[in-house]
Amino acid sequence: MDYNSNRSKLPLPEYGRNVQNMVDHIMTIEDRDERNRAARTIIDIMGNLYPYLRDINDFKHKLWDHLAIMSDFKLDIDYPYDPPKKETFQERPKIVPYSENTIRQRHYGKTMQALIEKAAAYESGEEKEQLIKLLANHMKKCFLVWNKDTVDDEKIYADLEILSKGRIKRTDLDLTDTKEILYRNARPKTKTVGRGPGKKHRKND
Repeated sequence: MDYNSNRSKLPLPEYGRNVQNMVDHIMTIEDRDERNRAARTIIDIMGNLYPYLRDINDFKHKLWDHLAIMSDFKLDIDYPYDPPKKETFQERPKIVPYSENTIRQRHYGKTMQALIEKAAAYESGEEKEQLIKLLANHMKKCFLVWNKDTVDDEKIYADLEILSKGRIKRTDLDLTDTKEILYRNARPKTKTVGRGPGKKHRKND
């Protein structure tokens, strides 16, 4: 029996074995005009396989590029676009640099550190105090996600001072109780049943 595992690997499997066989066949056609006509026919077939992509910019261009790839860049025809070069696909990808930003307390995250720095630069007043309390409570929630046992408010105050580089020193923010946060995290979520103002809620199965 003829198994796919015994056949040659498809350069672009999404087009299937039949289209690949067509590409292999036109490479044996000696007459250039006939080869060009056959190539255009294959492009139409490839396009019909994915009609929902026709509105994408350069859709035809991509098809001709795919034809070149499926022929291992050896198909000698009159391309309507500059065909891609094999060397392009052999280049090593560029190295993506790692972020050089250091996070002092990783369990709080980079965003939290940035928000604390903003809060530290805030003008003194009630709005700043509310923001600091909000951030401290969120820090406590983040800490309890990382350490699900317990956390003292003093630990949150100390971390807040570290992350703000000593610009925010608080010891009396009246943070949400640890047990209440753990209870909220452990409470099962509910599903909404029905529509409109009379909809009900039920626990997840």
